Amino acid sequence: MADLHSAESLASPSPSTVPCWDEQLIHRYNITGPRYTSYPTAPQLSSSFTQSQQRQAMRQSNLKRSPLSLYFHIPFCDTVCYYCACNKIITANKQHAAPYLKRLHKEMAMQSECLNSTRNNGWEGKRIVEQLHWGGGTPTYISDNQMRELMAQTRQHFCLLDDDSGDYSIEVHPGRMNVGTISVLRKLGFNRLSMGVQDFDRRVQQSVNRFNSIEQVDELISAARSAQFHSISMDIIYGLPHQTLSSIKTTLSQVIELSPDRLSLFNYAHMPHLFKTQLQIDETALPTAEVKLQMLHYASDTLCRAGYVYIGMDHFAKPHDSLVVAQQQGLLQRNFQGYSTHGNCDLLAFGVSAISSLGNSLMQNYKTIVDYNRAIDTGVLPMSRGLTLSDDDLLRKQIIMQLICQFSLNIAAIEAQFSITFSEYFGEELIALEPMVADGLIRLTPQEIVVMDRGRLLIRAICMVFDAYLKRENAPTDKQKIRYSQVI
Repeated sequence: MADLHSAESLASPSPSTVPCWDEQLIHRYNITGPRYTSYPTAPQLSSSFTQSQQRQAMRQSNLKRSPLSLYFHIPFCDTVCYYCACNKIITANKQHAAPYLKRLHKEMAMQSECLNSTRNNGWEGKRIVEQLHWGGGTPTYISDNQMRELMAQTRQHFCLLDDDSGDYSIEVHPGRMNVGTISVLRKLGFNRLSMGVQDFDRRVQQSVNRFNSIEQVDELISAARSAQFHSISMDIIYGLPHQTLSSIKTTLSQVIELSPDRLSLFNYAHMPHLFKTQLQIDETALPTAEVKLQMLHYASDTLCRAGYVYIGMDHFAKPHDSLVVAQQQGLLQRNFQGYSTHGNCDLLAFGVSAISSLGNSLMQNYKTIVDYNRAIDTGVLPMSRGLTLSDDDLLRKQIIMQLICQFSLNIAAIEAQFSITFSEYFGEELIALEPMVADGLIRLTPQEIVVMDRGRLLIRAICMVFDAYLKRENAPTDKQKIRYSQVI
């Protein structure tokens, strides 16, 4: 690798790309809240949602004939990362993956039949898969041949694009992957790579049992670029044990030198009452809230000075990236994989705990492998809970997604689309926004809501004003209070 850049040597940023930092306001609005990868959010899904409702959602989806986004959950990891909040199965015995993958193939066959996507006499008239994502767990836990078979089964049941124009991505653990697998992934059709780096500091890695060296990451990135992957994304976590402002500066310098196309800067949320693996983390080694804010301030400023554009929440991308272009064109969307350029797709998800979004319905598979296996083995779709969105849900979803993706809302367009008078329908919300107007987080006129620079880091708190489900929790229980992470 080339010599690492220091923060001081980086170019000056454009003022519009750097989130405005106001520590007083951050402290005032740093409440707990959803990340809004959907609205309503996953906790609102109900077990009263029936198989009949699921099939009705699929029939409506077929009538709409939107393109598809496919998500596959591969839950296996051979080691545990102590910070992890994902649905996962920890086992070094790779043989455990085979029966799960067979059930995944069977679920695909059942789902594709319901969605009228299975190939019969060619693909003419079938729904195109514009987006595909393998997540986990660690998708590269399975062997190269198992990956080939999973993709072959996917191509059998769904109409994948063969011209490399789709957005096909996979998550990888750079410390647990053979560099030769990069070419396998590219031949399978993947063109986007997401690496969970988290931190390069050895002491931090030891404290969370997650190891990957700079050399390993550099080798994988070089191989991915040689294979002409369209985009390389990297995840970094701040707030881990033994992290300091000094150590995060070093890691960021190394990350900037590696030059990923996208970068996610996640806040570690320590919630061992919800995620038992976090009990293995030494709480006394966690940085204070003040130090975490210093890390975030430094990181966001440094990344923008390095030429990255702040997309929103914890996402940064280079100016040429499709996310930046989509945001500039007013086309950026958000789904369960985060920010996306494919919000027009119906999302069909496979595997344990996976969540689908078809038309106006959300549906989640069983969260435990035992329940998932039982459903598949009896020939039943493994859906455990869901929700059909009401007219009010659809209205609020549109508002929240516009604010979180575009940092603005055209009130006249909302009124026309939903046949409402905004000031009457959202009278309480407009009153709740007044302190945010006074604090300079937003500009509010009868025509629009615009999130100002100092409000961008607090976009989740702004969106929460329009969340009807949060308002129903006027006296939330302890369980409800601990459901979400801090917005910063």
